Amino acid sequence: MVIEKKKERRMILFALLVLAVYLSPLFILQENAHIRVHDNLDSNLAWYKVLAKSGEIFGSVNAVIPQIINGQLSRNAFGTEYSIIVWLYALFPTMIAYGLSQALTRIVAFFGMYLLLKDHWLSGDKWLIIRIGSALAFALTPFWPSGMLSTLGMPLVLWAFLNIRSGKGTWKDYVIFTIIPFYASIVLGFFFFLSAIGIVWLWDVLRGRGWNLRFLLAIGYMTVIFMLVEYRLVYSFLFSGEPNSRDEYFHAQLPFWHAVRLFIKNYLLGHNHVMTVHTFIIVPTAFIALYFVFSKKLWRQEKLYVFLFFLNILLSLWYAFWFYEGWLPVTKKFHFMDTFNFARYHFLRPLVIYAGFALALKIITMQGVDWGKMAKWFIVLQIFFLVLSNDEIIYHDKPTVKAFFAEDLFYEIKEHIALPEDEYRIASIGLHPAVAQYNGFYTIDTYNNFYPLSYKHQFRKIIEKELAKNKTIRKYFDQWGGRCYIFTAQLGKRYMLKKDSKRHLKNLELNMEVFKDMGGRYIFSAIPIDNAEQNKLLLDKVFVSKTAAWKIYLYKTL
Repeated sequence: MVIEKKKERRMILFALLVLAVYLSPLFILQENAHIRVHDNLDSNLAWYKVLAKSGEIFGSVNAVIPQIINGQLSRNAFGTEYSIIVWLYALFPTMIAYGLSQALTRIVAFFGMYLLLKDHWLSGDKWLIIRIGSALAFALTPFWPSGMLSTLGMPLVLWAFLNIRSGKGTWKDYVIFTIIPFYASIVLGFFFFLSAIGIVWLWDVLRGRGWNLRFLLAIGYMTVIFMLVEYRLVYSFLFSGEPNSRDEYFHAQLPFWHAVRLFIKNYLLGHNHVMTVHTFIIVPTAFIALYFVFSKKLWRQEKLYVFLFFLNILLSLWYAFWFYEGWLPVTKKFHFMDTFNFARYHFLRPLVIYAGFALALKIITMQGVDWGKMAKWFIVLQIFFLVLSNDEIIYHDKPTVKAFFAEDLFYEIKEHIALPEDEYRIASIGLHPAVAQYNGFYTIDTYNNFYPLSYKHQFRKIIEKELAKNKTIRKYFDQWGGRCYIFTAQLGKRYMLKKDSKRHLKNLELNMEVFKDMGGRYIFSAIPIDNAEQNKLLLDKVFVSKTAAWKIYLYKTL
């Protein structure tokens, strides 16, 4: 027993060392690191900085963020002040906060999955390597950074719920239920997780296992904690009467066979916000294990694995068919089905996939010595693929954080304009508004989850002629509109044109009268506008820097 404990400690320390090496580029390179752009650099990292500088971290539910869209963006759009991630970015430089957040999330993910497997699903010293390997692999998944523990915290919370369900709960479980809501989002994971746990409780009742009130009260307790932490979201959802941009989000659009194709894609490749890198190793492993279950009639012994195998399929099916056009009659009757994304039940998949992976490895190992060796190679290869998915490798061709935000370049622009930032408004073409926002400029364009619908309609008038020329951007803006950008027919959905771009904007048609009515005075364009005068724009100056990813053509309204 003592020997096994020492072996366990050594392997845990080794796993933590691997995590440290994996995270090291963030701390060594800091602003020179390459990280995810989509829903990260282009939005969240700027939001945290804007919120910290706004003086509205503790603003009321009716407060607004003055820097964005003329003060019409609700403070509630930036989430709760009780989220730890908000304070990481308020207290530390951007990349220190980012690295700390990554480290915290991955460490909790590792221990959560390890405890879940050890105490409930894969007990015994025989499975130590599989437990450690599967937990490490889960902790290395390229999760969406601002999701925090919304998905990677699920194994730890499930471990606590299963403790209580089995009658072995302690105060530690309630500590977990209390703390996790401060570092997770209910709409980006835990609404779906808690409702799934509620189904487990109901299933127990229907099977005659009793009411298990402690289990039910634990579910209710964590739900209440989330509601208190996310009070801004609750207020916006229940009490805000003003129509917002999400009221024009229409998800049910896909024909049947397109939904089938999306199902296959999601099952095999995963989703951008909950990437699991499971295609090449985990999927074959899952089917090999299922073959042994089928051929050796192990259905009863391995019912948990079979359940997870088919639940994984069901979650991908649900995700894909949430966008099936057959929902239209229902969504027209119940509007909340458009404004709330129920497709996110697929956010349960990282937990399901990696817990299923561990159980599949167990089944394979039981088939003999050679299969046992093969199972260990599956673990090694999966971890290898995950290491290759490190941001520094995947995004090596994207701008570094320093080049993306280009603070020196935008400071030069600010000095050239030589006016207080709150006295004029700008918009961007060919680069994300988050860049200007991060650098303190007041913008009439933005990327946010929800903002007043009236503002979206007013902003649309600026780009109305451009949208008329291009069906893709017209549909993108009109049927969603989260990116309230100066879209152009020529560029479409390209908004990262670096300084080496040879493009020119031709035949641009913007309604500059509306632009000026909304306070717009300058446009930051990543490329030249050939017919600037036709759009009542004057090229003021061109700004370029060795350390910046962009060349900025500063246009001033006439």
